[in-house]
Amino acid sequence: MAKFTPMPRRLLLGGALALPYLARAEEPWPNRPVHFIVCYAPGGPTDVLSRLYCAKMSELTGQQFVVENRAGAAGNIGTDVVAKSRPDGYTMGMANIAPHAIAPTLYASLPYDAARDFSFFCGLWQMPNMLVVNKDLPVETIPELIRLLRAHPGTYSFGSGGSGTSPHLSGELFAAMTGVQMVHVPYRGSGPAMLDVVAGRLQLIFDNIPGAIAQARQGTVRPLGVTSAAPSPVAPEVPPIGRFLPGYEITAWAGACGPAGIAPAVVDRIAELSRQALATPELSHAYLDLGATPWWTTPAALAAFRDAEQAKLAPVIRASGARVD
Repeated sequence: MAKFTPMPRRLLLGGALALPYLARAEEPWPNRPVHFIVCYAPGGPTDVLSRLYCAKMSELTGQQFVVENRAGAAGNIGTDVVAKSRPDGYTMGMANIAPHAIAPTLYASLPYDAARDFSFFCGLWQMPNMLVVNKDLPVETIPELIRLLRAHPGTYSFGSGGSGTSPHLSGELFAAMTGVQMVHVPYRGSGPAMLDVVAGRLQLIFDNIPGAIAQARQGTVRPLGVTSAAPSPVAPEVPPIGRFLPGYEITAWAGACGPAGIAPAVVDRIAELSRQALATPELSHAYLDLGATPWWTTPAALAAFRDAEQAKLAPVIRASGARVD
């Protein structure tokens, strides 16, 4: 008969002490509050859409999703916070067109690698930008605006929520395709820029459609066009800019991401819960009311889409001459 050798008491105690930690590690995500980094200022369209998503995720999981605004450098500051956070799924953020697809070409250097430093979870929404002008500017249409800008090169200014954002690139592409000269004025968020358009300190702005359409409906600005290939369902009377400039199109988008190295099971769970959130009538209708189209993807599809967007936008950025050192 084999001789029984008792396990040393210290090993038994060590194993017993480790059990709570092992059980905790196997608990499904999330088992504590999640921090969601919004890389733009509070009150802007991206912030509002993100808070709606986080509220629904809190409802589905029973855990609080805490929104943190880390604005600056067209989203690069908040994006870097996500990249350098602990890869446990408890710090999330946006995989956004500006810091993930535009910034790698626009900026001379970045503190993160847009392709390698992130775990991509899924897409969340897509939406066009809208071109609006101060209501006292003597133009009613895109062709009239082009004629005015051509007649007065360098006289008029357009605002955006920051250098390297999709509204900024929308203006640069517009200028490149029409041959007009406009002065770009970047702000720390689209809210302050829109206020200056309303007040007449700026003549025009390219802005995400939720913020622009709200001001247009109040009559404080005049909408001239959207940057998508087709009219927006929330403003079907506003024509696509591409109707007057064939080939003109830029669509803003955002997904959810975290730092590289998150366990695949956690990535898949976040993607699935996000799919459920976007499928609810409450969230999908709220997005559509703001001009954003719910847009869910698999993790792999979002990573591939990011790569394709960077490749598509790089020649546009280089052709515009825009560069941030």
